[in-house]
Amino acid sequence: MTNLYKQSGVDIEKGYEAVERMKKHIARTNRAEVLGSLGNFGGLFQLNTEKYKEPVLISGTDGVGTKILLAQQANKVDKIGIDCVAMCVNDVLAQGAEPLFFLDYLAVGKNDPEQIEKIVAGVAEGCVQSGAALIGGETAEMPDLYAEEEFDLAGFCVGIADKSRIITAERVNNGDVLIGLPSSGIHSNGYSLVRHLFFKQHDWKFEDHLPSGTPLIDALLEPTRIYVQDVAPLLEKDVINGISHITGGGFFENLPRMLGSKQAAHVQIEAIDVPEIFAVMQELGQMDTAEMYGVFNMGIGMVLAVAKDNVPEVLAHVVDAVVIGEVKEKTGEEAVILNKGEVTQ
Repeated sequence: MTNLYKQSGVDIEKGYEAVERMKKHIARTNRAEVLGSLGNFGGLFQLNTEKYKEPVLISGTDGVGTKILLAQQANKVDKIGIDCVAMCVNDVLAQGAEPLFFLDYLAVGKNDPEQIEKIVAGVAEGCVQSGAALIGGETAEMPDLYAEEEFDLAGFCVGIADKSRIITAERVNNGDVLIGLPSSGIHSNGYSLVRHLFFKQHDWKFEDHLPSGTPLIDALLEPTRIYVQDVAPLLEKDVINGISHITGGGFFENLPRMLGSKQAAHVQIEAIDVPEIFAVMQELGQMDTAEMYGVFNMGIGMVLAVAKDNVPEVLAHVVDAVVIGEVKEKTGEEAVILNKGEVTQ
C-alpha cells in the first residue's frame, strides 16, 4: 500500500492514535443512558421518558470564537474545550433544559495526537461539569484549509425539559427580581475586540501582567463558567421565571431575549463586581459604560428572573449570586436600562 494519503498531508495512523488517547477522557463523561461505545457511526443515547410527562428536546450549537487563536498562539489548549461545552450547555440551560449529551467537531491542519488529547480532555471536563455525556464527535485533518498549527473547535448539545417547565418570556412578570450569577471572566465572546485592544491597538504581550499581578494570558484564557450545577436544582424546584445567558451582544442583546415585548430590565450596574480585565479594556479602548455592557458580560455570565418571594432561596443556593435589578413595564423603546445607585426592591 502506498503512502500517498500521508504525502498529501493526512496521517491516518496518527488519527488512530488520537482516538486511543481520547478514550479515557470520554469515559469520564459516561451516563447510564449511553449505549454502545466510541467508534460507532453515530452516538447512541436512550432517552429516559419516565422522568418527564411531556419531554421536549432542546438543542444548541456553538464554537469558541477567536479566543481559540490566543490558545493556539500561547500553546495553552488544555482548557479551551471547556469553553466549547459551556457555550452550548449554558444556552440549553437558559431554556430550562438538563443537558443530556454533547458532540464535538475538531478541525486541525495537522494531526498532533498529544495536542488533540489535550483539547478533547478539556471538552470532557466541560461535559463532567455539566453532566452531559460526550457520545461522539469528529476530528478532521484538513491540510491547506488550515495551517499546521491551526485548529477550530465547535460543539452540539441536546438537553431535555418537561414542556410545562420550559423557560420562555411568558413566565417572566413585572416585579421579578434580576439575580446575576458571576462570570469567570470574559468567557468566550468579544475576543475580536479583546485581541484588537491588547495586541493591535496596544502592544501588550502574553507575559505581561494586569495591575493585580495576574498574567494577561491567564486572564484571557480563563474558561467559561458552566452554570448547570448552580441552576438545575432551582429549575427542579420551579423557582426561576426567566434565564438569560450573557454571551455575544452583552446585556443589551441577551436580556431582552428572556423578556416579553412590553417589559424592560432595569440593571443597577453598581451592584456588579466588575472583574479587573474589563476595567483594563475599557481604559485601553476609551469605551463608555454602555458600549462595554453592549459587548461583554462585565462579570455577570447568567441572569435569572425570580419572583421576590423566591429570591432568598436562590441567593442561598448560589452563594456568589447577587441581586442586580428588576423587571418593569417598558415605558420607552429601550428594553435594558442601566442605572447607577443601590438596588431597590
